[in-house]
Amino acid sequence: MSIPVSGLHHVTAIASDPQRNLDFYAEVLGLRLVKRTINFDDPRTYHFYFGDGRGTPGTIVTFFPWRNARRGGRGTGQIDATALTTSPASFDYWLERFKQNHVSAERAPKRFGQDVIRFADPDGLILELIASDRESEVEAWPESSMPAEHSLRGFHSVSAALEGYERSARLLTEVFGYELVQEEANRFRFAARGTTGLGRMIDLLCMPDTQHARGGAGTVHHIAFRTPDDASQRACRDQLVELGFNVSPVMDRTYFHSIYFREPGGILFEIATDPPGFTADETVEELGNKLRLPPWMEEARAQIEQALPPIVLPVKR
Repeated sequence: MSIPVSGLHHVTAIASDPQRNLDFYAEVLGLRLVKRTINFDDPRTYHFYFGDGRGTPGTIVTFFPWRNARRGGRGTGQIDATALTTSPASFDYWLERFKQNHVSAERAPKRFGQDVIRFADPDGLILELIASDRESEVEAWPESSMPAEHSLRGFHSVSAALEGYERSARLLTEVFGYELVQEEANRFRFAARGTTGLGRMIDLLCMPDTQHARGGAGTVHHIAFRTPDDASQRACRDQLVELGFNVSPVMDRTYFHSIYFREPGGILFEIATDPPGFTADETVEELGNKLRLPPWMEEARAQIEQALPPIVLPVKR
């Protein structure tokens, strides 16, 4: 019996300068700053969440912007690229937008018949835009810097760089219930069964001659898969423990509950619940406007705010 996951919930990466990170994802990519909070394990550091107009799971890219963080190194045991979807008609728009904003971007070779733009954020994190005719499930943000017809439409997939892919593939198929849907050279694409939703695919890249990755700015810290509720998450945890994985206790992240473990290739996986959601402590209209702290840290708000670097929020349109 497979555990109840239905695709990506969010991807969390490491950045260096918080203002530069905020400007790129909100202004250049046109994503909404859905939540401005802190790293619960390091309250001197922000935790930014970017996504669609209401913070839909499957659209969320999050960052720990550690000031002056050393640049990481690409390699195996790491997410090589995070792919977002956009309309096929928007490709020329995006190439021109990247050019105007001095973002290094290129039209990559087609992948499984789909057009791909490959680019990097200011810290060197590799991102991709993949053309998709699938009807958008995301909610546009009226105050975005991006025209609605060209806006990003949530996750397409992630590409995981691995020394060997077989054990990771077995986890996806036998435990997560994914199926192998396409393969090409050293790329093996798996998709969640029974859903056509956001971020349902993950590509495994078999790269045995590549050095091991080094964490740091410009690298993915972990990827999170969706599960519908706490009961489903408990079932996930029980099955993973039974299979011999070292799984964390359930952790309260305020907007979702999380468990963590390392998949066989060394990448940190999270399984996150959809509820309570990003409107747990503010309305849809208020999302991202104020620094939000978990209840157990409110007493230290003054000290936390003093330790955080000042930032300028995106201009509302």
